[in-house]
Amino acid sequence: MSTLFVSDLHLDPSRPAITAAFLGLLASDARPAEALYILGDLFEAWVGDDDPGEPGASVCAALRDLVDAGVPVWLMRGNRDFLYGQGFAERSGARLLPDPCVIDLYGQPTLLMHGDLLCSDDLAYQAFRRQVRDPAWQAQFLAQPLPARQAFAAQARAASAAHQAQAGMETITDVTPATVADTMARHGVSRLIHGHTHRPGLFPLEVGGRPALRIVLGDWYEQGSVLHADADGFSLSRLPV
Repeated sequence: MSTLFVSDLHLDPSRPAITAAFLGLLASDARPAEALYILGDLFEAWVGDDDPGEPGASVCAALRDLVDAGVPVWLMRGNRDFLYGQGFAERSGARLLPDPCVIDLYGQPTLLMHGDLLCSDDLAYQAFRRQVRDPAWQAQFLAQPLPARQAFAAQARAASAAHQAQAGMETITDVTPATVADTMARHGVSRLIHGHTHRPGLFPLEVGGRPALRIVLGDWYEQGSVLHADADGFSLSRLPV
């Protein structure tokens, strides 16, 4: 058996084929897995656990089915869905992970992150991240009526789409190598798995003069992307949409 990792699905009502592909994964390849880790940006936006709409409702039910079948699901907040709370966790059965966190993966400590903290050269984004992760800001936002939060998210998605159409996906800042090495050294690991940058691959590096490995998960914009991990190693696979 293997452990599965995904991130950056950006599920949204405007992209039903991607949602269908993920639901298909949950109903098939994920069933014999030892665990499923979702490292952020499962949804394009998450405005609060009280939103009953799609695709959140279907995905939540499918995750609960997987958990009830005996497969643990671990969920990390991303830069698009940082407002997950205990309500979502209880409905889906997923267990929330801090970012960053270290797990034992087949006998080796492995650092898991969404990845946006590693893009430390993007000072404007890091300032935005600190703002929206502040508990006071989140409490104020969640206190607004659901339609107001949904309208805010729709405007943010439109602005993001327009920006990406003009500048291309390369506008997502890549990681800062020194920050990667410093973060891995601080956590005492030689292996890191993250998403966010939409630049999938297995990237060897050195940390403290020793060999290390950074594994980047792929996005789900044009195809699915799944990392399979087992005691023998890692493989990234693409899923048709």
